[in-house]
Amino acid sequence: MNTTISKNCSDTVDYAVQDFDHLGLVAGMVDELKIVEIIDAIIVQDHNQRHVSVGLAVKAMILNGLGFIQRVLYLMPMFFMNKPLERLLGRGITAEQLNDDVLGRALDAIYKYGIGKLYSQIAAKVVKILGLTCKFGHLDSTSLHTDGKHNSEDEPVVDVIHITKGYSRDHRPDLNQVVLQLITENQAGIPIRMAALSGNTSDQTSFRETISNHVEQMKVDVGLQYIIADSALYSESTLQELGDFGWITRVPETTTLAKEIIKSVSGELMAEAGEEEIVYRVLCITYGGVNQRWLVVYTKSACQRSRKTLQKQHVKQGDIDFKAFSILKRIEFACAEDAQSALQAFVKKLTLTMVSDGRIIECNHFQKKGRPGKGELPERVSYRIEGELASKIDVHQNELQRKSCFIIASNELDEQSLSNEQIIDLYKKGQQKVERGFRFIKDPMFMAASLFLKSAKRIMALMMIMTLCLLVYSAIEYRIRQVLQQQKKTFPNQVGKTTTCPTARWVFQFFSGIRLLIVSQSKEIVLNLNEHHRDLLSLLGDNYLALYENST
Repeated sequence: MNTTISKNCSDTVDYAVQDFDHLGLVAGMVDELKIVEIIDAIIVQDHNQRHVSVGLAVKAMILNGLGFIQRVLYLMPMFFMNKPLERLLGRGITAEQLNDDVLGRALDAIYKYGIGKLYSQIAAKVVKILGLTCKFGHLDSTSLHTDGKHNSEDEPVVDVIHITKGYSRDHRPDLNQVVLQLITENQAGIPIRMAALSGNTSDQTSFRETISNHVEQMKVDVGLQYIIADSALYSESTLQELGDFGWITRVPETTTLAKEIIKSVSGELMAEAGEEEIVYRVLCITYGGVNQRWLVVYTKSACQRSRKTLQKQHVKQGDIDFKAFSILKRIEFACAEDAQSALQAFVKKLTLTMVSDGRIIECNHFQKKGRPGKGELPERVSYRIEGELASKIDVHQNELQRKSCFIIASNELDEQSLSNEQIIDLYKKGQQKVERGFRFIKDPMFMAASLFLKSAKRIMALMMIMTLCLLVYSAIEYRIRQVLQQQKKTFPNQVGKTTTCPTARWVFQFFSGIRLLIVSQSKEIVLNLNEHHRDLLSLLGDNYLALYENST
């Protein structure tokens, strides 16, 4: 907003108010991680022909993506129209320069270099700057749906994702999609590798290819020692591909041996648990020629969830069975054999209920109503089914025990190197980090809704930008929590109390309403900055303070 105020006949004052909010935190973290410098040093570009470098274009897209206003890329100039661009991106950058042509060419340059290669190089330097060890990497994937057909009807092309239908995690099988695969480190939730994959890619196939092509390199680049994933990792060929490299994964419930083991020990674990949240059994197993440690884990929370789910399912199925049996009992059969066959067929279909005291009764039908006369023969005879329907208690209990347990496997046999409790914690809590990242990326307020680009190559590059947004977001959250805990400081939470572990989303909301007042195009005053804002900026460092300080 620009306004001119007349003080007297010979003097006027021009001023403008720009929205600052939390974007200074985002810009400060991009600068701290040196993302612009890394990209511009890697991607060859003609700076004489380009006002905005590829690195600066990426920074602008990250600011847009973490603006949380659902502003798609082609509206980027509008997004930056009322923002303090010189503070966020540097002198001489204007909103008009951040148009779809500039951003599109930046995405093209990223694709041409190689999105996976570029991202891995950035991530390797970022984790060193943040001081992360990256001993454990959590591997998972999710699907993102797109609008339009794109190349879904074309033959797949090498190094270009095929945007097509596949297994949809969003329950939108009617839409074409792409698959995003991430490996996330365990401390801050920073993605250390990303891959854009075709929409019909299966996890089992993509996990094996990732392990075959990238895990050893990640061991060198970031110090990765263990890969952790869900049951898609657990196949004979993939485990053999991993060799001596450490892994932790869930054993598929469809595995015959897993079914038998859970069935044999689940009852004991449930009885043993009492008030304990987690109890487990340790087994030594050889599968696919690989010696491994299996942990059969029972959790009280899983039991409670399963109990509620099963109760609903069984009540619903019980009602269906009861109605069906009531209808069956009203049917008149011409002979006892037909009635018996119908009863046997009905019983065969039952899974959660059973027929108690099932029998066939003979029904005599006379011509006249009322009591038949002595020696009067019936006009006809029919046969009906009688009995009661009862629940199969053992089936319910067995199913509850099965759903309350799962098996985690690892090829790390030395409990001194990795304890049983560590394995359980790494799988249960660690995997939540990568899942949390997917929820962040698929948030409607994020740019995931902008997978509208017509070019499959640009969509691949945009998926890298989205992952960079997650990287920056996770890094901000990690740094804020780190400095608060190191300095024994706190930050206000949503209910007015204090915390040492605020989410980055909440901190962003807390910074909402900060404005930059520009007076006569020279004096800049930051408005609505309170003591909590200043204290946090001081903890984060001088470069963050400088972004939010007044200037003359």
